[in-house]
Amino acid sequence: MDQTEALPKLREDFRMQNKSVFILGASGETGRVLLKEMLEQSLFSKVTLIGRRKLTFHEEAYKNVIQEVVDFEKLDDYASAFQGHDVGFCCLGTTKSKAGAGEVEARVEELKFDRYSVFRPGVLLCDRQEFRPGEWLVRKFFGSLPKSWASGHSVPVETVVRVMLNNAVRPSNEKVELLDNTAIHNLGKADSSLKP
Repeated sequence: MDQTEALPKLREDFRMQNKSVFILGASGETGRVLLKEMLEQSLFSKVTLIGRRKLTFHEEAYKNVIQEVVDFEKLDDYASAFQGHDVGFCCLGTTKSKAGAGEVEARVEELKFDRYSVFRPGVLLCDRQEFRPGEWLVRKFFGSLPKSWASGHSVPVETVVRVMLNNAVRPSNEKVELLDNTAIHNLGKADSSLKP
């Protein structure tokens, strides 16, 4: 049985481990979809959001979500917010020009995690709450192209989230995993619990 067929069992086994998770950036597009899907799948026994401000949720599904407010300029003062979690997701998004990805990845490596995965999607296809004219134009452009070409350079945010969760439940001997847009699309095809 390949990992695609094994995903439902992997998810169930993962649930039984009562793992806890934190999310940085749950107010952004990817973080918001990740939180929603994570709660729908009931993968974690404890979910903590770490951010600059508390978020407001009205749905019953969010009632047990813990929120920690931190000052990102003084993260050392808030180490306790990160402790006691088995899994962490950082969804602090930025544009490619602001990302400094190599620097961030080097800093993450210094933290000596048992395993970490870096996701490098193309242009995220989503309906943002924040209006970004440049992204709007790019999304319209990709939407008019043949799907096979557009998928090489863009990806629906739901696919990225599905891959993040699929990857979290998959066992791996790799300490560091880099998933580019192609790898995200390939792993995203592994199941269809979310429609991209």
